[in-house]
Amino acid sequence: MSEQPDEFKPSRRDVLRPVEYVGGAALAAVFVGVIALVTTREFPLAVVAAGGAFIVVLVVLALLAMGGTPDAAETAELADPDAQKGPDAGPDARPPAH
Repeated sequence: MSEQPDEFKPSRRDVLRPVEYVGGAALAAVFVGVIALVTTREFPLAVVAAGGAFIVVLVVLALLAMGGTPDAAETAELADPDAQKGPDAGPDARPPAH
């Protein structure tokens, strides 16, 4: 597999961002699970509470990430959505204006 010179390559931070979200949700789930287990001493209830906390925190983090400020590449794409990206631009791509 060869790389083309104009091919987008995400940074290491962009690649690891989903791991940060899942890790944060996992930490919150472990915290809630331990608190529920110590408080109630019922393991099934602690597992359900930890699972619920994991899902809620993961969804909230994803929604907050989607609502963030766009970076330079996203801003450029929003400014010129009809820009062709190459020969595979799609059937509804307009020819360049003269």
